[in-house]
Amino acid sequence: MTHLMNRQIGIPCVMMRGGTSRGPFFLASDLPALPAERDALLLSVMGAGNDLGIDGIGGGNPLTSKVAIVGPATRAGADVDYLFAQVRVQEGVVDTSPNCGNMLAAVGPFAIESGLVQTTDGVTVVRIHNVNTGKLIEARVQTPGGQVVYEGEAMIDGVPGTAAPIHLAFLDAAGANTGRLLPTGVPADVIDGIEVSCIDAAIPVMLVHAADLGKTGYEPADSYRADRKFMTRLEALRVEAGRRMGFPNTAGMVIPKPVLLAPPTRGGTLSVRYFMPHDCHRAMAITGAVATATACTIPGTVAAALGGLLAMPGDVTFEHPAGRLTVRLEAGVGRAAPVAGILRTARRLFEGTVFARPSTPPRAAMAA
Repeated sequence: MTHLMNRQIGIPCVMMRGGTSRGPFFLASDLPALPAERDALLLSVMGAGNDLGIDGIGGGNPLTSKVAIVGPATRAGADVDYLFAQVRVQEGVVDTSPNCGNMLAAVGPFAIESGLVQTTDGVTVVRIHNVNTGKLIEARVQTPGGQVVYEGEAMIDGVPGTAAPIHLAFLDAAGANTGRLLPTGVPADVIDGIEVSCIDAAIPVMLVHAADLGKTGYEPADSYRADRKFMTRLEALRVEAGRRMGFPNTAGMVIPKPVLLAPPTRGGTLSVRYFMPHDCHRAMAITGAVATATACTIPGTVAAALGGLLAMPGDVTFEHPAGRLTVRLEAGVGRAAPVAGILRTARRLFEGTVFARPSTPPRAAMAA
């Protein structure tokens, strides 16, 4: 439960790394039930009003400005609910329209250690209801002796060292936000003379050949934002793609996510640059990987044309700025999209009480 200390609001909190992301994890019961009150509290906790989140625990980057809220399941077939929030501290916005598959990797361990899920000896399966999309994801967590372990031999690019493996299976990813795998009804659209593919599997994405926008697709992640002409053009394409996908206010949302595609150079399937949407990811988002891999199974998409049409079961390996990421795709019986499996790791970083201001956070302002 929340409590007051020196007129601040204290909330129990666990900071966790999930995949290549990091953020605070909260029990739903410890946060206000009303979304407006909850979001105001999260903005204060994360340090809204400053691009570095200096007055909170935000990390000054979209990858470290994420929040997970976990509670008992509200739908049949699930063990827990997981609501993801992307906190845009500079703008003072809490966006719950997307999902985050990296933070998702830590949901199973957090739920088990919070007493929401009973363990089994060896491996515990946690079925997670992603509240943002209404979809189910299965997490297989290592629990020898009935206890979560974080140390192990699994390695993922973008994270130093090794850890215990966590296997994620996206059971029904199609139509996460739009209700359709192909929201525009076709595998490829032409926007302002540029061919794009609009796919909704785990998260809505707009796929585009990097060369069509004057890029190689191999540039360092941090180089894109400095090219304002390119970013303006990419945003215009994203907004129009979002409109065609059925989002009336794409400019105010973080979906769809743009993904630049290029031929592989290191033996993978595709080279990718994933945008969040105004910064290039330093690795690859898990939900974006699911969507892009799924596109490789659909004839006529930009991804299938560039990387080759995938026959299932099969693997799609993405080359991203920090290394590689492989998605295993298998046909799902009676499902619109394949079942996508991905290996991730997670780690519990600290636990305690985080403090929010009792008043509404200030308006966004640039750091001095």
